[in-house]
Amino acid sequence: MRNMMLKTTFRTGQTLTIAGIPGLKASHFAVNIGPDEQDVALHVNPRFNHYRDYKRVVFNSCQGGSWGYEIRDGEFPFFHGVEFKIVIKFTGKEFVVSFFDGSNVVFPNRIGLEEYSHITVDGDVCITSFAIV
Repeated sequence: MRNMMLKTTFRTGQTLTIAGIPGLKASHFAVNIGPDEQDVALHVNPRFNHYRDYKRVVFNSCQGGSWGYEIRDGEFPFFHGVEFKIVIKFTGKEFVVSFFDGSNVVFPNRIGLEEYSHITVDGDVCITSFAIV
């Protein structure tokens, strides 16, 4: 699946779990959570080899067409053709992003809303499961 957009509600106190398999030659993919199609409260961008980043996960947000300060933290637990799992807990104040290798990154809720209605997955990745609880 190259692009997936879901109109759903992701609220404070909920957890989003996404599992998928990156393509065998994927350069990157991204998970975006936001209030609409333009603004992004959380951008999780695993980069195998993209924008001068090699095996790095980039976190960011975008408001009014302007991207914020990127955070490049944690390990790179992704492999071409191997299933991954990303778990995102939304506390209201921040997003706690956990990966299947046990590592996690805390990203601030820069937009500040208590719920987000747009979730997209873009790039060379096949989503195998998606759940909000």
